Amino acid sequence: MGWKMIYLARRNPSLAPEQFPQAWREHSALGAGCTNVRDKVLSVTQCSRVLEGAPLPGAATDYDGVNLLVLRDLQAATDIWNDAETLAIMRPDEPRVFSTYVREFTLVCEEQVMRDVPRSGVVLVGFLRRQSGLDAAAWRLRWMQSQPQHWMVSGAFARAQRVVHNRVHLPPPAGYEYDSICEWWFGSVQEAREAIGAVDVRSHLPAALAGMADMPRSVFMFTQVTHSRP
Repeated sequence: MGWKMIYLARRNPSLAPEQFPQAWREHSALGAGCTNVRDKVLSVTQCSRVLEGAPLPGAATDYDGVNLLVLRDLQAATDIWNDAETLAIMRPDEPRVFSTYVREFTLVCEEQVMRDVPRSGVVLVGFLRRQSGLDAAAWRLRWMQSQPQHWMVSGAFARAQRVVHNRVHLPPPAGYEYDSICEWWFGSVQEAREAIGAVDVRSHLPAALAGMADMPRSVFMFTQVTHSRP
């Protein structure tokens, strides 16, 4: 188990999709220069939406990237927003890169690794939202009853090299009310396309999960790593 901040980003609309990864790398370089960011954030993995070829069936095209940040501890997820150096250096640059400020699309999660191998360069990320009328406690119970340790590594996902479930722990920002974030890491873009095939990625999820998750309002991102540190 570990703590992560994960964000689901849209680019500043003045940037072309192809320009976004470089602008994002430049923004990350500012963070690398901040002492408290280096202390609180143990690793950064910027995953930009795959632009080459046809979109993966069911994957979103109205977002541009997913950032996976491993934290020193849970307290860091709160402290980083109030850090004077971060506010002075990183926050003013955020509107240049993103559609809004980073805090407005960031979720804090507890990580559980289902298949533990080093990450590759391509990841399908699912942001799952529970059905309305199902509270958070009921979602957690029914999630475990759906046996994610099995279905997250079987079927179309059996070819994934690394598999991770992230349970959203702190209240999410408005518009990002997701409950679970799933990562499926593949060896290449082609391997992921072959695994998912020509049908919507949602069709590979078990019926028990489809009955508890709001699939139309869940988001799947087909991404590749465009920057990481260390």
